[in-house]
Amino acid sequence: MSETDPIADAAEETMQLDSQLDGDDRLKPEFVRKVLDAVEDGDDESARALVEPLHPADIADLFELTPNDQRRDLARAITDLLDGDVFAEMNDYVREDLIDALEPHEVADIASELDTDDAVAIIEDMEEDDQRAVLRALDPDDRAAIEEALSYPEESAGRLMQRELIAVPEHWTVGNAIDYLRGHEELTTDFWEIFVVDPTHKPVGTCQLSWLLRTPRSIPIGDVMQREQTLIPVDMDQEEVALRFQKYALISAAVVDPNGRLVGMITVDDIVHIISEEAGEDTLRLAGAGDGDINEPLHLTIRTRITWLVVNLGTAMIAASVVGLFQGQIARFALLAVLMPIVSGMGGNAGTQTLAVVVRALATNQLTSSNTARMILREFRIAVANGLMLGLLIGGGTWLIFGNQDLAIVIALAMVINNMIAGLAGVLVPVTLERAGVDPAVSSAVFVTTSTDVMGFLSFLGLATLWGLGG
Repeated sequence: MSETDPIADAAEETMQLDSQLDGDDRLKPEFVRKVLDAVEDGDDESARALVEPLHPADIADLFELTPNDQRRDLARAITDLLDGDVFAEMNDYVREDLIDALEPHEVADIASELDTDDAVAIIEDMEEDDQRAVLRALDPDDRAAIEEALSYPEESAGRLMQRELIAVPEHWTVGNAIDYLRGHEELTTDFWEIFVVDPTHKPVGTCQLSWLLRTPRSIPIGDVMQREQTLIPVDMDQEEVALRFQKYALISAAVVDPNGRLVGMITVDDIVHIISEEAGEDTLRLAGAGDGDINEPLHLTIRTRITWLVVNLGTAMIAASVVGLFQGQIARFALLAVLMPIVSGMGGNAGTQTLAVVVRALATNQLTSSNTARMILREFRIAVANGLMLGLLIGGGTWLIFGNQDLAIVIALAMVINNMIAGLAGVLVPVTLERAGVDPAVSSAVFVTTSTDVMGFLSFLGLATLWGLGG
């Protein structure tokens, strides 16, 4: 019997993956269709054979690409491939749907395979009764760790951290640490550094694995470790945690309780997800689109969007009431009605540009109380420059098209004024909301748009009235 050729096996596996994924590492539509056809025909063996070579993240993608009414049938067909790693990679809404179909002991089995942070992500969104049933089915140690994590605020370091870490006392030598790592199979296998603690279990330093491997066994850990470290309070918001990882180029960091004791660690793979989520959230909130997740239940999406659309309807009525104040002037000179949307629309676009820059600066801690005045001045200068250029363009165009010098001057001045308002509102609104404890990404767009609409109409129609156009 010929021995298995590992190179040939690897080549065959690569060819299989090439037939399943496109150039952007996304599952091909024909592959997804083939798997679902096998499930629909009751051919579970063929479905498992197709799915088995996939990475857990690709299996999670397969479920997200599967229509909602077919996901549970797919889960039944490939149930032996649905391990904790797949659930950890899965979209929240898709995962919740599948978890609802499982018995508590099955959820407990999945959670027990995962690090604490991933297990918490699965359990935290369950109904309270189901959550208790799952916790009762867990081993006492796992249950205690997850219950402790659930006691921390949502989106905090306590929810994000994992308890599985390596901590050694400062008086050990490098040899002691290496023997400890090799002699205890129950220790976690995914780590980049070990934490050094004092007798009260407070972290006093960190030691990278590369340092251990390159240092003689007799050297004390205290002589190898780095004493300067970034400690994460257990109640710190996950967005602030991500900023610390980004600022200090961290791979992992110790999490400490209010007494300074080591209770967990956060690793960079979790932070990558947080950065992606927070960036997407801010963008979608600026548009009032909620989570913006295509797997979100339809009723939740409708409720979120209609809320902000109703708010926008109210602000539009405010702008319309300003136009109503000048209806007599508009009736005498109809060209005002033709041109006034240009002034308000351009102001809205300018305000949105500034708002996006400021919200990002606030989210990344680039904009603080120490440089707010400089930021306001900077954006005001940009607004004046843009307003002057746009004013000259629209004024010149109006003069050429309509041959009315007064109208050209009025619309040019209105464009400058509204751009200045847009620049100021784009900075002042999010900064004011942030200092008032309100998320600027959620509410700023409504106030900025209202400001530019109202001032656009008011400046253009007001100047036209003062100038005596149509009189």
